[in-house]
Amino acid sequence: MAKKGKGQQKRRVEFRKNRTQKVRQGDITKRFNRDEFDVDKSVQRERISGKGELTRKRTIVSQEGDDGETGDNLSIHVDKETCLAGRVLRVQGLISEVEAPDKSVYQCATRRLLKTMSTDSRHVVAAGDHVWFRPSGESEGIIESVEPRYGVLSRTSRSRQHIIVANVDQLIIVGSAAEPGLKPNLIDRYLITAEYAGIRPIICINKVDLLDPAELQTIVGVYGSLGYEVHLVSAIEEIGIERLRQALHGKDTVLSGQSGVGKSSLLNAIEPGLNLRVNAVSRENEKGKHTTTTATLIPLATKGHVIDTPGIRQFQLWDIIPEEVAGLFRDIRPFINHCRFPNCTHTHEADCAVKNAVADGILDTRRYESYCQIFAGDSA
Repeated sequence: MAKKGKGQQKRRVEFRKNRTQKVRQGDITKRFNRDEFDVDKSVQRERISGKGELTRKRTIVSQEGDDGETGDNLSIHVDKETCLAGRVLRVQGLISEVEAPDKSVYQCATRRLLKTMSTDSRHVVAAGDHVWFRPSGESEGIIESVEPRYGVLSRTSRSRQHIIVANVDQLIIVGSAAEPGLKPNLIDRYLITAEYAGIRPIICINKVDLLDPAELQTIVGVYGSLGYEVHLVSAIEEIGIERLRQALHGKDTVLSGQSGVGKSSLLNAIEPGLNLRVNAVSRENEKGKHTTTTATLIPLATKGHVIDTPGIRQFQLWDIIPEEVAGLFRDIRPFINHCRFPNCTHTHEADCAVKNAVADGILDTRRYESYCQIFAGDSA
């Protein structure tokens, strides 16, 4: 390993089980019975120091102070004279599209060291990541290191963290007034995730041309009273598009929501010339057809970036325990410390300030029911 220099630090990192070849051979018993197995030799191969074939930990050199906010430190020291800084535009299979400082785009693979480090994430690299990559041709390269992340939008998928996008300033939660219908509980899950990740949330209800906007005033009023910015828009009729465009100016923004709500149509209306592929909602079940298949970082003419993401049908919270949920609801948070019991779950206990606020009409009943559903771990 290269000598550690200024601004670098050594740290022990755990790797996945498939980092090295399987130590124990499948035919070990047969070999022992045939007197072909040298016990003394097999014992000597593994050093007592714990640095032999059986350990999954290695020492690597990283930049000093690179801890990251996601708990997975993928920042490894690189030679910045031979590498370029870039940002991941999209990840398609094993290849990531990375934009270099001169705006050229490289098709990059990920170095094996990063892929075999043991992390909670399903994927090592995500759209929006700031990376260091080593060019290996005119338009190809190898991602050597991933900078610490902030503003991470993620969910739980197969008991692991699915990072939808990283390094964003704000999240536009896109729902639709109809076709498909609005899912307030899904909006609440996004709001909790944004609150937890330190991302500014904006609620955007599309397709308002399909019904009387007065039907949305109750739910808009609830979110508006909590300080959330709410936009009622129509991508087809271009209602509210200019106000939404101003909200994107100079920011890195991710659009997310269930499939079929019109995220790509909104981006086509906001940024003419994008020509993102769109599709109609299924008439049979009013569900989207997943026209967008991967998160994509798109530069905006008005500065900043916008990230179009695939539609989702379930949004299970990541790294948020049930006891933290109430504190992430803006309207429930003020009542938590007034409950009789310090470990009150606000679901069945006596003298619960949250339940009393619901009964008195101070807290919105639907929001409280949404809290109970999320606290119980039910899917959206």
